[in-house]
Amino acid sequence: MPEVHDVLIIGGGVNGCGIARDAAGRGLSVFLCEMHDLASGTSSWSTKLIHGGLRYLEYYEFRLVREALIEREVIWKIAPHLVAPLRFVLPHHKGLRPAWLLRLGLFLYDHLGGRKKLPPTRTLDLTTDAAGKPLKPDLYRRGFEYSDCRVDDARLVVLNARDAANKGADIRTRTKAVSAVRDAEGWTLTIENLDTGARSEVRGKTLVNAAGPWVADVLTGTLRANSRAKVRLVQGSHIVTRRIFDHDRAYIFQNADGRIIFAIPYEDEFTLIGTTDRDYDGDPANVRATDEEISYLCAAASEYFVKPIAPSDVVWTYSGVRPLYDDGASEAKAATRDYVFELDDNGAPLLSIFGGKITTYRRLSEEALEKLQRWLPASSEEKEGWTGREPLPGGEFPMEGRVALADELRRDFPFLSVRQAARYARSYGLKARDFLKDAKSAADLGRDFGAGFTEAEARYLMRSEWARDADDMLWRRSKLGLHLDTTQRAALADWIVSERATTAR
Repeated sequence: MPEVHDVLIIGGGVNGCGIARDAAGRGLSVFLCEMHDLASGTSSWSTKLIHGGLRYLEYYEFRLVREALIEREVIWKIAPHLVAPLRFVLPHHKGLRPAWLLRLGLFLYDHLGGRKKLPPTRTLDLTTDAAGKPLKPDLYRRGFEYSDCRVDDARLVVLNARDAANKGADIRTRTKAVSAVRDAEGWTLTIENLDTGARSEVRGKTLVNAAGPWVADVLTGTLRANSRAKVRLVQGSHIVTRRIFDHDRAYIFQNADGRIIFAIPYEDEFTLIGTTDRDYDGDPANVRATDEEISYLCAAASEYFVKPIAPSDVVWTYSGVRPLYDDGASEAKAATRDYVFELDDNGAPLLSIFGGKITTYRRLSEEALEKLQRWLPASSEEKEGWTGREPLPGGEFPMEGRVALADELRRDFPFLSVRQAARYARSYGLKARDFLKDAKSAADLGRDFGAGFTEAEARYLMRSEWARDADDMLWRRSKLGLHLDTTQRAALADWIVSERATTAR
């Protein structure tokens, strides 16, 4: 008979991995399966922000905004390598939201969520401040600056999975949930290894459907369960251009259609612009930024920047599908970003998750386990809240300590470039030492595939972070795909095949 786990989880995005970490840290037996790579769906295609969601105040989502504002500094504290403060510039656009309304919203934003370390809002004279230089001077003369945080979204997911595994969770990638049977004692889940085609069964007392955009497909197909809740799939696309401005602040722009877009410094050399909001119908795996969306984002940014942005300036695009709870909102931009649980306790419990934001994943995880608590050992309740106190792997240093850590890495490994040390600090934190170890020179790290990405780092990702191919490494564990050319990416892919063959012998 297979082991009976306390919690079975379908889905390796931020919610599934967050629940796995929380549950494993409470001493529960956890199994998680993900049919592709960790964070291969919605969780790696966000705007890369830990934020309260300033625009949600217009839709009276005060509970969600407050929770998200509180979580900003909590997540910064537990992941100081992945999260960093970012100042946002909001130019006043005559004819759209009046200045008094912007000030009121920012006052609430500053005081609603227990801000402690992040600096408060201030008013800007864009005719003299450096933030005004890239903007059209005749149109944008006054603005406001406020705080939120940036995050490496996919790495946040992976490190939640890594910590869950460190605490005993069984994390299986490239493993699809094929079917499930419920009986009085729990669930029997049939899974398939998509690399080998081999099938097996796992047992669990409870089952969590955290499949993101596939939540409804898993409910009706894999689990053959009924659902009262409905999911609304909303596509959000982003574009990346060469760096548009020199300073290190981001912009939030209002549009005449009521939407907002961000323009954010990205990967040192680039600017990230997004996002769109449009209903999506189809397989979420096939979502792509459309020509219409690319043109829309270029036009929206060009309303503000002196130098117009054309589709020909775009060097990369990405798109994701948000699995929002269908609250009947008439427009995609107005659909709630709050999370909703559906608990089916007609026998062994099935908990399905609709909606949610990266910023609130940790609180969502806590509430999910609260929903399942009566089927779990009572002792697990004693560790509630632990995920907000203990750092994620590599994050065992002060919140403001990322720059100091990069300096330490260069001191201990003087062959590292400034840029390489900074990337290691913000991606791995203290865990960078796991693959640097006793290296005395760059040659000790093996071949450099480009942008400082070496064999030593690639082996670490394969060994410790479930990376299997070049896409896993270059687009989820990092964004180095932006910095490597086609030949370099192909060389890495060939090396991975060779390395896996060698390891398999």
